[in-house]
Amino acid sequence: MVQYIGPDPLRSLHEAVQTLRREPSSVPEASRTAKLLAQGRARMARKVGEEAIEVAIEAMRGDRGALVMEAADLLYNLVVLLADFDIAPDEILAELRRRELAFGIAEKLPKSEEPINAPAAGCGNGSANGVVANSPKPSTAKRCKR
Repeated sequence: MVQYIGPDPLRSLHEAVQTLRREPSSVPEASRTAKLLAQGRARMARKVGEEAIEVAIEAMRGDRGALVMEAADLLYNLVVLLADFDIAPDEILAELRRRELAFGIAEKLPKSEEPINAPAAGCGNGSANGVVANSPKPSTAKRCKR
């Protein structure tokens, strides 16, 4: 197992982006991050999508080295986008921890505008997208179709 020793690179990148946003005159001309910020949120969001696709491609190819490189690109672009929204990496980590405490693992929540503990409309089993209210883990019950 590889262990990273040093300052947290995600926090460092976030802080650097915040500095670039506060003090644009101090930005080196060749700064890729500054150029990305200047292109706006739509471009930043597109870059996140492009990198996510490249991660998926390398995973399907089974190329571990390329996957590491593309994952680093994805994290870089994601942190730049999040920093533009003033969202720190700690906020994302806190959300993952909240999910871990609520469900036993830091799982992806179902796409729904309903609160996780509210029964889904038209479902008689008291579940919202397969998650039973007050249950620490998703239920194995079938999800309601919408």
